[in-house]
Amino acid sequence: MSFTVVIPARYASTRLPGKPLADIAGKPMIQHVCERAAESLAGRVVVATDDDRVRAACEAFGAEVVMTSPDHASGTDRLEEVARQLGLEPDHRVINVQGDEPLIPPALINQVAENLEQYPEAAIATLCERIHDIEALFNPNVVKVVFDHQGMAHYFSRAPIPWARDTWPDLAAAAQGLCSLPDGVGYFRHIGIYGYRAGVLSDFVSWAPAPTERTESLEQLRALYNGARIHVDIAAENPPGGVDTEADLARVRQWFASRGEG
Repeated sequence: MSFTVVIPARYASTRLPGKPLADIAGKPMIQHVCERAAESLAGRVVVATDDDRVRAACEAFGAEVVMTSPDHASGTDRLEEVARQLGLEPDHRVINVQGDEPLIPPALINQVAENLEQYPEAAIATLCERIHDIEALFNPNVVKVVFDHQGMAHYFSRAPIPWARDTWPDLAAAAQGLCSLPDGVGYFRHIGIYGYRAGVLSDFVSWAPAPTERTESLEQLRALYNGARIHVDIAAENPPGGVDTEADLARVRQWFASRGEG
């Protein structure tokens, strides 16, 4: 199967400036991400950046780089520009791997690409994992997803969905972790890896932000609002956390050190 991995890499991270170039085991973080992506079945791996420092670092280890506008409102806008610059056909699969995921399992990249191939009615594919504790379910930073028997998404939310009406009659008690997860109900955390058909990217940037998207601050709701179907699958492997903070960076460095690297 043929697909392209695009890795957005912004230098100006609010919480961790210069994040793509942070040293991990003697390599910039973006190089680790590229190496993981290259271990997938992708026919092409491209770094998308608006910063010459990131471009120079990527070219030094042989990565293909596409320079994009610094004015994009979202990551999807940046992805669309890359697909346009590369001249990708409307049905070509584009897998968006975040530039702060140096431990991303290649199997997850393949899984998303394969699901787009298996479900031609889906414009977008993504992954999730089970939620096992009430605290995560009520954490608004943990995005939840509900999907049907074919894996097609009904909705994504920062709220605990589906709502267990008979188990959680008291919202305050549930939110404080004084209740437990009800039996027989699956709760799933969305994992932020996406596969797109290139054609839906051009559609996406033409759509105005949806009311639900504005309310939840979740970009994928724009696609659902406009009738694009999103396939959701349970991740074949538990993905390690990405790097958002200094603590995350220290954790990943320790992971490599524990294996004799760095």
